[in-house]
Amino acid sequence: MITVHPQYIKDTNGKKSFVILPAKEFDSIMEELEDLEDIRLYDEAKKEDDGERIPMEEAFKMIEEKRKKK
Repeated sequence: MITVHPQYIKDTNGKKSFVILPAKEFDSIMEELEDLEDIRLYDEAKKEDDGERIPMEEAFKMIEEKRKKK
């Protein structure tokens, strides 16, 4: 788990409006969010996987054909 040391900026009513974090903590949070997004995308793709596979050479051919059409 990431340990954070937030500092808050409050508006004129005393309500927390902004958070300030040390850059390293912010970077760690962003890395974690990116990892979570990768996991979410993987899980989503896995649900749609029908088990069909094609040889790599065929996949490259398909990609090249699509590029030529553009």
